Amino acid sequence: MTIPFRCGFVAIVGRPNVGKSTLANALIGAKLSIVSRKAQTTRHRINGVLTRKHEQFVFVDTPGFQTRHGGAMNRMMNRVVTQALAEVDVVIHVVEAGKWSPGDEQLLPLLPAPEKTILVLSKVDRLKSKNELFPFAERLLKQFPYGAVVPVSAVKDVQLDQLLAEIAARLPEGEPMFEADTLTDRSMRFIVAELIREKIFRLVGDELPYGCTVVIEQWEENDAGARISACVVVERESHRPILLGAGGGHMKRIATEARQDIVKLMDKPVFLDVYIKVRKGWSERESALRDLGYE
Repeated sequence: MTIPFRCGFVAIVGRPNVGKSTLANALIGAKLSIVSRKAQTTRHRINGVLTRKHEQFVFVDTPGFQTRHGGAMNRMMNRVVTQALAEVDVVIHVVEAGKWSPGDEQLLPLLPAPEKTILVLSKVDRLKSKNELFPFAERLLKQFPYGAVVPVSAVKDVQLDQLLAEIAARLPEGEPMFEADTLTDRSMRFIVAELIREKIFRLVGDELPYGCTVVIEQWEENDAGARISACVVVERESHRPILLGAGGGHMKRIATEARQDIVKLMDKPVFLDVYIKVRKGWSERESALRDLGYE
C-alpha cells in the first residue's frame, strides 16, 4: 500500500515571548528565526521548511500577537498573524506552560476550526512540578476545544516528535511545494539582516527601544567569500551612542558575533561592515515600514 505524501502550511502563533521562534528553529533543525529575551523580536512572517519521507511541513513563524500597544509597526505585525491564520492548513497555538494571560486569550477568536488547531504548552522544563500540566491543560480546553494538546520543551527536545506526528496527521495530501533540501523561502540577505538584529537585541535590547532595524545595503559574493555592508536604522540621534557603546565597543561586538554566525551559515569567509543611520519616526509610518522591507 502506497503511503500518500502530505504537505501544507503550519502557522506558529501566540503572544510575545512564549517561545515561538525557538520552537520553529527546533522543529526545522536550523536557526532561521532570531531569538532574544526581548518581546516581539520576530517582526516578519518567516517560512521554514522541513521535508521528510512522507511529509513536507512549511512552518510559518509569526510575530507575537498583542493589542496592548498601538502604532504602525504593531498593526503591521498583527496583520501578519491574522493573514497567516487565514491561509494555513494547521495552527499551533503556543502558550507557556502554567502561564495563561489576557494576551493568550486575545488569539482565541482568531483560531480556525478546532480540528486544525493544536495547543502547544511550551517551556515545560521550567515547571516546578509536572503535576501542574494536566489541570492547566484542562482549563484551557474549556476555553477552546483544541484538536490536540502537546507539552514540549524546544530547548530540551521534549516531545517534538509527538508534535510533528500530530501536525502530519492534519496536513492535506499533496505534492511537495519546495525542493527537499530547501530550508526557507527567505533570501540570504534577509537572514543576515535578522542575525545582526538579533545581536543588537541581545546586547543592548534593554536600553534600545523597538525603533531599530537592519537593512543590507551592499552584498558582493563569490567563491572566495562575501563582503556585506549593513545599515542599522534607528529613530533618534540619542540611540546612536547606545548602539556604539564606549569607544565603539558595542558595535564591534555586534559585528563580530554576527559575522561568526554568518560565516557558519554561508560556509565561507565574510567581511562585514555595520554602521548606523538615523531615520526619525520610521516605525510609526507605514510608508517607511514598507520602504524598509516590512510587509
